[in-house]
Amino acid sequence: MMPFGGMAARVERDRLRAEGLGQHNNAIKYLNQDYEALKQQCIESGSLFRDPQFPAGPSALGFKELGPHSSKTRGVEWKRPSELVDDPQFIVGGATRTDICQGALGDCWLLAAIGSLTLNEELLHRVVPHGQSFQEDYAGIFHFQIWQFGEWVDVVVDDLLPTKDGELLFVHSAECTEFWSALLEKAYAKLNGCYESLSGGSTTEGFEDFTGGVAEMYDLKRPPRNMGHIIRKALERGSLLGCSIDITSAFDMEAVTFKKLVKGHAYSVTAFRDVNYRGQQEQLIRIRNPWGQVEWTGAWSDGSSEWNNIDPDEREELQLKMEDGEFWMSFRDFMREFSRLEICNLTPDALTKDELSRWHTQVFEGTWRRGSTAGGCRNHPATFWINPQFKIKLLEEDDDPGDDEVACSFLVALMQKHRRRERRVGGDMHTIGFAVYEVPEEAQGMQNVHLKKDFFLRNQSRARSETFINLREVSNQIRLPPGEYIIVPSTFEPHKEADFVLRVFTEKQSDTAELDEEVTADLADEEEITEDDIEDSFKNMFQQLAGEDMEINVFELRTILNRVISRHKDLKTDGFSLDSCRNMVNLMDKDGSARLGLVEFQILWNKIRSWLAIYRQYDLDKSGTMSSYEMRMALESAGFKLNNKLHQVVVARYADNDMGVDFDNFVCCLLKLETMFRFFRSMDPEGTGTAVMNLSEWLLLTMCG
Repeated sequence: MMPFGGMAARVERDRLRAEGLGQHNNAIKYLNQDYEALKQQCIESGSLFRDPQFPAGPSALGFKELGPHSSKTRGVEWKRPSELVDDPQFIVGGATRTDICQGALGDCWLLAAIGSLTLNEELLHRVVPHGQSFQEDYAGIFHFQIWQFGEWVDVVVDDLLPTKDGELLFVHSAECTEFWSALLEKAYAKLNGCYESLSGGSTTEGFEDFTGGVAEMYDLKRPPRNMGHIIRKALERGSLLGCSIDITSAFDMEAVTFKKLVKGHAYSVTAFRDVNYRGQQEQLIRIRNPWGQVEWTGAWSDGSSEWNNIDPDEREELQLKMEDGEFWMSFRDFMREFSRLEICNLTPDALTKDELSRWHTQVFEGTWRRGSTAGGCRNHPATFWINPQFKIKLLEEDDDPGDDEVACSFLVALMQKHRRRERRVGGDMHTIGFAVYEVPEEAQGMQNVHLKKDFFLRNQSRARSETFINLREVSNQIRLPPGEYIIVPSTFEPHKEADFVLRVFTEKQSDTAELDEEVTADLADEEEITEDDIEDSFKNMFQQLAGEDMEINVFELRTILNRVISRHKDLKTDGFSLDSCRNMVNLMDKDGSARLGLVEFQILWNKIRSWLAIYRQYDLDKSGTMSSYEMRMALESAGFKLNNKLHQVVVARYADNDMGVDFDNFVCCLLKLETMFRFFRSMDPEGTGTAVMNLSEWLLLTMCG
């Protein structure tokens, strides 16, 4: 269970978010490091900053390929730019695409995104704040702003950079005195745990983290008819574009084709132009290799004969430069040679429309937790329904002139959080996706109730992600008639744990909300029975155990219950613990004696018998134990409706490693819930949903519970 301090911190964070924390103009200080304050401390003390949160050393490099015992890291020295060149500069002559040349790290995907970022100065300086230099107020400290899972964070780094033989090991500028790109790469490595965590990825990941936009991916072997138009409009809007050639095996990785294109390598798309070639219009596209070298050698490459047949002024305007990693090619060749195109929409706009219409945006944070909210995909009907669910109400159709179909456009983007950091301990990206279901007409407008298994058994999805894939994010544009729909994000397999962000972009105004149960308890009035109502056989059993005082203490209660429960051979149980029995006494003890009399014990026994009937009903496979998913339904049958967060807490507290719940834990859970609900109601007699308690009452609640 989340400790009280952690819960309080989370409440405070939610409050600050509501006040704008995490927006670009009010970024979160990553690891609570304040750039201005740290810089001022260094200036006053006359020392250069050394980052205690990301120390220059082996752990910052990596854990396997770049680990302490790897030959790649042998001889690595951490040096400041002033130790490498006489006159280091932060940015020389403005940030350009040639400032980003790849080093000994497989992060071409990231560098392609940085390269595209340089095409838009306003965007670039959202990530690379102005006013940083190696001259004025230099203190060995720099900072960058990076978008992470719905929030902008300000990341501080020192300028100690990994070098080998006197040269930067990783990203570097073609201008050897310039260091902004190397420092940005270091900030991104810090955010993800180490440099090695950046190895391998999709350009869209970098695009989104530098813009807060939403990315889409196109298969160029099955492109939309207007692919050229989409690229042109995206570039005009300042969207970031990346492309790559798929590999068919590991041997293809970074293999160079006959015409010098690199397979499995991320390029940036930097321009799209029409030229007059031999009396006809020719579509050209400009591509950049983040290596800063190795260029296309086919038609329209640097120095090819095609350039002799266009107007010299036009040729000059297209800024041909030999062997700088950037090249032109015909759009036809581009579509034939490349496999995949990634576009990050900054605003984000509808890609296929001429007019620029801003989407309406909703962002939700969620979790998949084993046993409570990690149900896997639709192939697992027994558990799929427990995944988090989000309802979207599409109210207005699109303004599509000439479109006969009445439909609403929306884009769903599902992103898993912090998976790169997990690589150090053997984790990686989960395989994720989502499905969209239509809410039946008779259920529309109902309360936001988490839909159960039967709904998904009876209804087919209306739309879904194109594939389940092990990328950080999957997204898909969807068009459906106006109505209410349920989005169910999931991992492919059940029991995979992760945090995620679900972003929903609608063309017109819509209502979107997470479906979750309202926390309620249907508690029966306390039984009113007298000793005359109790059977003689029960009285005799109680008297034998309780002795002359006719009261039983915690130890005697444990003996009674375990003796009785051992007779039920169909139940798997380790028996009731002393703590469980103390909870029972606390719940049933009306006179404060810390003991149970005959009537109190009879009422407790009646509860246990009714809970035993429920337990047997929901032990669907008659295994003698209940799965955590069956327990969710059993709790509701017993009168307790809990939200997803509470179910996660219940599973963490009462389920075993195999997600099973035995009978004694089931009873303990119900006792705890009933005790907490009754205590809260005693503190909130008007039923306002809010209780006020003093310190004594709070300690009574927590110590007894």
